[in-house]
Amino acid sequence: MMYVILLGGPGAGKGTQSVGLSSELDAAHVASGDLFRRAIGEGTTLGLEAKSYMDKGELVPDELTVRMVLERLQEPDCGRGAVLDGFPRTLGQAQALDTALDALGKGIGAVLYIKVSEEELIRRLSGRWICRDCQFPYHMVNSPSKSDGVCDRCGGELYQRDDDTEATSRRRVQVYNDQTAPLISYYQAQGSLIEIDGEQPIEQVGQQMADSLKVRSGQGASR
Repeated sequence: MMYVILLGGPGAGKGTQSVGLSSELDAAHVASGDLFRRAIGEGTTLGLEAKSYMDKGELVPDELTVRMVLERLQEPDCGRGAVLDGFPRTLGQAQALDTALDALGKGIGAVLYIKVSEEELIRRLSGRWICRDCQFPYHMVNSPSKSDGVCDRCGGELYQRDDDTEATSRRRVQVYNDQTAPLISYYQAQGSLIEIDGEQPIEQVGQQMADSLKVRSGQGASR
């Protein structure tokens, strides 16, 4: 069983790669955004608690977000491991996750850092379209859908978010640099960070990720 974190800036391809990687590993795909939507939709205790913050325009506390992720990791389909997409986002969340997993005798097996330059991130974000139903991402240049405005996976409507302008994209990258980029050093110090060249073609990025995890698993088995 392996817990894998995908780390990278907005537009680095975490959503796209996490789906393929979870299939490759036969592991669950755990996306923090999906967890919030599901918990709120089902009216769970954690979902209602998270909604109380969101309705007031406040950030959901790290402790609550970690509890929601841990609850998800205890579900049967995570028995063979999980790929964490979009979590943790802050150093506080990463530390809280480590503490909680340590208490359960578990830990993060690898952190795949999809490295992409700032200008490339901005170019990708400015051309991004997303499925309104399943949230699968597309790009008008790099990875368009087969039919204009229609998701290949579920047939849902594709739309471009209002904040996918260049100016807003630059702000989003800056927020990432301020809040999430420190996780690179955090996981590097733990020895769990694996850097992936995110500016390769999508298939090659996925292959490098899979190959890197095979090497990591082999090292773990030899100890």
